Amino acid sequence: MHEAPPRPRTRLRPRSPRSPRRRLALAGASTLLLLVPALSAAADGPSGPGGTTPVQLLAVNDLHGNLDAVPGPAGAVHRTGAGGEPEQVQAGGVSRLATLLDRARKSAKGADSLTVAAGDMIGGSPLLSAAFHDEPTVEALETLGLDVTAVGNHEFDEGPDELRRMATGGCHPKDGCADPDRPYDGADFPYLAANVLPRTPEQSRKAAPERRPILPPYWIKKLPGGERIGFIGLTTKDTPSVVSASMTKDLVFEDEVETIDRYADELDRKGVKAVVALVHEGAQPPARTYDATCGRNGAPERLDGRIQGIAEQASPKVDLFVTGHSHEPYVCSVKDPAGQPRLVTQSASFGRTFTDLRFDLDRESGELVRSSARARAHIVATDTPKQPRVDRVIEKWRARSADLANEPVGYISADIPGRGAPDPETPLGDLITDAQVAATREAGAELALLNWGGVRSDLTYRASGKEGDGVVTYGEAFQAQPFDNPLVTMTLSGKQLLAVLRQQFSGDNEGYPQVLQISDELRFDADMARKGADRLLADTVRVNGKPVDESRGYRVTVNDFLSQGGNGFSVLKEGTDQKSVTRDLAAFTDYLKSHSSPEKPIAPPKADRITWR
Repeated sequence: MHEAPPRPRTRLRPRSPRSPRRRLALAGASTLLLLVPALSAAADGPSGPGGTTPVQLLAVNDLHGNLDAVPGPAGAVHRTGAGGEPEQVQAGGVSRLATLLDRARKSAKGADSLTVAAGDMIGGSPLLSAAFHDEPTVEALETLGLDVTAVGNHEFDEGPDELRRMATGGCHPKDGCADPDRPYDGADFPYLAANVLPRTPEQSRKAAPERRPILPPYWIKKLPGGERIGFIGLTTKDTPSVVSASMTKDLVFEDEVETIDRYADELDRKGVKAVVALVHEGAQPPARTYDATCGRNGAPERLDGRIQGIAEQASPKVDLFVTGHSHEPYVCSVKDPAGQPRLVTQSASFGRTFTDLRFDLDRESGELVRSSARARAHIVATDTPKQPRVDRVIEKWRARSADLANEPVGYISADIPGRGAPDPETPLGDLITDAQVAATREAGAELALLNWGGVRSDLTYRASGKEGDGVVTYGEAFQAQPFDNPLVTMTLSGKQLLAVLRQQFSGDNEGYPQVLQISDELRFDADMARKGADRLLADTVRVNGKPVDESRGYRVTVNDFLSQGGNGFSVLKEGTDQKSVTRDLAAFTDYLKSHSSPEKPIAPPKADRITWR
């Protein structure tokens, strides 16, 4: 069962001023910016008499099974336009990514090249991959040359047993072999899960150092010259709050810094002196463009997110961080506990960009020469030629799901932004919650609430294939609602409903609000100048135009992720008389079919149910 993740946590505040950035063109490839953070040579000292070995890391993260470029704003990145202002360009596509990775490897001129990922490469995937339990994505990643990946929270969408199957092979326990000609043999790259341990009655959290993770904690790569690099891979410790509780109940997600320190020491004892952390935890970028760099052209010096603290506190034995989870690209320099700078990078989600990192290894000591570390951010431009080998893999799987994917399920009159919408309330979120109320009326539904992360894409008016403009196909609807979550209709008192709405801005969500998508029956105002729960202006909350009666019961529909308290909405676990009569994808496609036609397409909702003061 797939679960809806959280919105990449975003402060509701004005963006920092942007300055023009000098752009460089790589012949025949995407526009890129050379980023060289100010790394002190004092961090390393001079290299030994044996000289150095150049190394290239090509880094990606948060692909989420998007083998094709994602249409609409969710699949775009910003670059600096001719007038110095950010302009939006579409990007992505794994076969195009493969072409650019090939070019980047050739440009490395003798460097040892490795391709790495920082988690969420699968999960929340479009139909092309999800229909076959993400085996198409694994095969495509193998073909483009992925060497190693950390797990992310979405690798746990179907629980630890399915993650182990993805790593080691075997046919799906319910649906059997996705490819009848070749049983799934597992990924030929390692999945790393250093901070994910089994929860057992006999072994408490205090025994964690004596236990081993469910998958390898690190991977050591020995280069042709004998030098070794250790990669520690881990996911956010907050995974239980962003994945269905039923999928993580038997697991413990340990603190990131403690985990990194433990395995950095273990690698050191094994003589591995160059260490890279692949961490599925991130931050908001310091600027809007794809080449966002801390401290450049007036951008903030620090990252706004948990990875900043992790990178500041983790062992100085770790030389650089490749990160994920927050979906937006950045290259920054963060000082370690010894006061020495180290790179912290992230690429854009959905295969929109990748990061090309270069550094030297001291051949005598095995140390990573930090003063040599540098990074380039590349856009995966949609006019890039597709790499034939990867493209053949994708088209093989596409042919098997084409009939279902291309089936028309609805009609729209214009783009309906969701994941790519600029504001917390989105037109697509409004449409989906309205569909959920309609689908659960038989369970007594009066209104619906949806976490922002449950909306995975946009609906675009322009045809993605041969279906025609304005036609919504099953594949496109699936991309917007890929988790197939059961919908749960419950009774909340008016007091509890207000408490749920306050939890958008308080508790775990105070620093980074998790604004719910709401159905047409609900209205409220919020004032972000206030703090915590007071940001909800409770006297403005209306259900069907009437003030909330704290003593009466309201029938509220949510997905089962929220019903289990996901994203910090613990009050939803208190709902009574819970009933489930359908799933989110079925609710959405049924609504599109019954509420639209070629003659009467659905217009984008106005997204005016929440008023921001």
